[in-house]
Amino acid sequence: MKKLFLSLFTAIIGLYFQFQVAHAASPYVLPYPSAMPGSIFYKLNLIQDEVLKYWYFGNFGQFKYSLSQSDKYLVEAKTLFDYKQYLLAHQALQKSDNYFRKIEPAIFSAKQNGKNVVEKEETLEESAKKHIEELLELQKNLPPSIEWRPEKQQSKILKLSEAIENSIRVRQEAL
Repeated sequence: MKKLFLSLFTAIIGLYFQFQVAHAASPYVLPYPSAMPGSIFYKLNLIQDEVLKYWYFGNFGQFKYSLSQSDKYLVEAKTLFDYKQYLLAHQALQKSDNYFRKIEPAIFSAKQNGKNVVEKEETLEESAKKHIEELLELQKNLPPSIEWRPEKQQSKILKLSEAIENSIRVRQEAL
């Protein structure tokens, strides 16, 4: 009798936890970080990105390529900021912004060609929300500006808060 009760109790508990639903602020998922600057594979990744730029042709191809690159560089920036590699992170954030700016023109061009872009517009909106969510989280943990002093070179002031606010503005234009 005890075995039956224990088995039934375990099954009920198992079912309870199996059907628990996790709710995220944004359903859009950013990719796992790829090769980072300093890695042996980073330059190979850059070459691959240049080749893929030509592989993704057409409006929807450019949409997909630009969105994936924007995601990739945002994750790279976030990771580099975590490791206090501010200069590289700042550069990655600017790359992410540049790719994000290319997404809307690709959708507009597809719309002009009579293609159904409703799904792409929804994806763009979800990605913009997720990017903004990540950028706001980054902004909380970063200093407003920092003096970056590379070896044997002149120091440079990086206005991190301004860069993040600019990135947020770029994404808000898509909403």
